[in-house]
Formats: sequence, C-alpha cells, structure tokens
Amino acid sequence: MVELDVPDADALAAINDVDVADFPRFAFAERHRDPPRVDDVAAATRDAIDAIPALESLDDGADVAVTMGSRGIHDMPELVATAVDELRERGLEPFVLPAMGSHGGATAEGQREVLAEYGVTEDSLGCEIRASMAVESVAEDDEGRPVPASTVALDADAVLLANRVKLHTDFRGDVESGLAKMAVVGLGKQRGAEEMHNAAISRGLETVIRERAALLFEETPVVGGIALLDNARERAARIEGVPADEILDREPELLEASADLFAGLPVDDLDLLVVDELGKDVSGSGMDTNVIGRYRYAGEEEPDTPDIGRIYVRGLTLASHGNAIGMGLADFAHEQLLADVDLADTYTNAATSGEPARVFVPVVTPSDRATLELAYSMLGVKDPADLRIAYIENTLEPDALYVSEPVAADLDARDDTTVGPRVALSFDAAGDFAFGFDDD
Repeated sequence: MVELDVPDADALAAINDVDVADFPRFAFAERHRDPPRVDDVAAATRDAIDAIPALESLDDGADVAVTMGSRGIHDMPELVATAVDELRERGLEPFVLPAMGSHGGATAEGQREVLAEYGVTEDSLGCEIRASMAVESVAEDDEGRPVPASTVALDADAVLLANRVKLHTDFRGDVESGLAKMAVVGLGKQRGAEEMHNAAISRGLETVIRERAALLFEETPVVGGIALLDNARERAARIEGVPADEILDREPELLEASADLFAGLPVDDLDLLVVDELGKDVSGSGMDTNVIGRYRYAGEEEPDTPDIGRIYVRGLTLASHGNAIGMGLADFAHEQLLADVDLADTYTNAATSGEPARVFVPVVTPSDRATLELAYSMLGVKDPADLRIAYIENTLEPDALYVSEPVAADLDARDDTTVGPRVALSFDAAGDFAFGFDDD
C-alpha cells in the first residue's frame, strides 16, 4: 500500500520568502439574481407528461420505467415522485430506474444508495426501484461498436427519461447533457458509458451521443422524456415533456435556453480559485468545467473564459463516496481530500469516461496557509498584495464567494453584487481558514 508523505508546512514555507501577512485582505461577496422559476413543479411535471402521447396508448397495468440520475438536482426528486404518482393514477405500474453510468461504484446497491441520499426510496415513492447493472447490446454504431441498454429498461413496456438539460462539462455541441445523454449513459449503465466515451475519443462526443441516442430510441421502449432546465439558483426554470421522436430536434433549443440561465463566477480573471469541495453530486466532472474554465479532456479545446491561473481544492463531498473524479482539474489539493479518496471508484469513473487526466493527483498540501504560500511561487504575480483570489463552496454555488481585495474592488462596481468589509486572512491552529461557508 502506498502512503503519501505530505511535506509539513515549514518545509513548504521555506520555498520562498512570502508570508500570508503579505496577501491582500478578503471580503465576502454575493451576487443577487432574480431568475425565472417554475412556481409549481408538480403541476409542470403533469403537464410535461400530457405532452407525451405514447403514454396514453399504454394498456392498464403497463410497466413504465422512470429514470433518475446521480446529480444533486434540487427539484428532480419531486419531479420523479410526481411522475410516478401521475402514471399510477393513469392505471399504469411505474417504477424508478437508476440511470447513472458508473456512479455508485458501478453497482446496483451503490446506485440505490445514491438515490436514497436524495430522499428517493421505495417507501417515499410508493413504487419499486429496479436497480441492476445488467445490459445487452441492442444495436451497433457506425464503427461496429455495441450499443448497450439496461435489461430492466428493455423488459419494461415504456421508458420515460427524466433529466436536466445543461451545458456539458467535456465539450460544446448542439446536444450536450440532457435527455439524449440520459438514454446513452443512463440506460447504457457503466458499459454504455464506457463504450460511448471510447467511441468519442476518435469521433467526438456530440456525434457519438446523437448516433447512439437515435439507435436507442429505435430499439428500446423509450416513449419520451421530461426535460428540466435549472436557473442560476439551482431551481427549475422550465419543465417540458418531449416525445421520443422529437428529442434530438428539440434538445438543441432547450440547451440554448439553459445556457442563458447558466450561473458562472461573477469574475472572469483570477490568479487562484479556491474550491471548498468537489463531488459527483456537484458535477459529473467533480467541478463544473464551465465554471472553472478547464476541460482537460482529450481532443477538446480549452475555453477562453474564465481565465483562472491555478485551482486549489480543499475537500470531497460526502455524497461522492470517495469518488474524486475532477481532482485532476486542480493544481493543489488539501491532504484531507486525498484521505477521503476511494481510488477504485475514482478509477472506475475515469475509465468509464475515457479521460485519465481528471484523476491525476494534484500537488498535496497540509493546510490552507501552506497552500497559499506555496501557490505564490506558481502564480507569476510580483506583489502578493495584488493577488486576485476567490474562494467558493463548490461550482454549484458561484454567487457566494470570498474574494481578495483586488477582486472586491471590481465587484464593488457591479449593481448586482454586494461586497462586505475587508478583513485580514485568518487561520486556525492547524493552518486552515478560520472562515468558511459553514459559518455564513
């Protein structure tokens, strides 16, 4: 077993002559938004189901699978529960199908546990959760690669996809993260996700997702999907039902609408971004690459904005169960993050996604103070007082942040952002921040 010998703070402090006392003061800033929001998620979900005609032609007692993925989407549990209730009221037999590729350790029980953490259980739904990783190939793509589909989905009379439509964290295209991807990765389970990403290395993700989704819509009982668009506060801004034969045409329009709602950082130019936690419940890539401005995915060009010099990650969400996919997007990591990593789950996710760079181990440091002092030598800024630093809880929460004085001065000029008083950096006895998001 390999043990990581993390250098102590004194050893790192000796690398340069800077001291955190030379760093700028910090302030808490918050951007205020009034984004559109669905007033009644249940009513909007029932309307979405009404928009899928194939559900009306099912026989009484027909088995209908409703998918649910692994992301921490605030309104998704209510959407899925309402869909189950509505289908039951129509005389059908709905059940929930965990649809999440390799999350949950790529095991059926692990995927049940993921849903349970969101409050989605058989008791709360009043229906079965049929969790299985078993798949069979239903078609071949243009290269002769298999297109797997869940045997549970294939045994159902109908499948109703449910997923958020949003910018993908690996690539740009007309179809990114949404109903089509839920079919390919969610119904494909771990094997389908692995086949998709392997095929995408040479052909591109958008091409592969479109091709495989079209095949799955032909060869499986998918009747349509419910698309949810989040606003900047992680609440549903739109819920829409889309028949299966319209998904690939409608999704680009929904994606464009989702991009207009996207919540990025209120600042585009940083020397250092500190992220309190990464996790699979935050983003499929651990940190939303559209927030941090890094893809690090084979064959994809890096985004122009935001321009962030270095990234430091402090920890891993409990809901990730040790899956630290995305730590390779960071330059520095607190030793606590490494202590919580389950390499088997992390490497399974990396192999499934086809990109090892995202699980590379960053520079590991013993404390926040040591990280700041070490990072100074890798930021290219002459005067520490000029450092542009921001500290966020995670990439789902970019509107509330601590910022260094140069950034605070910029945000002061914004009408939609309030900036608090400037205070000196402070640390506890272990050298970690004496301020943070648990105290807000």
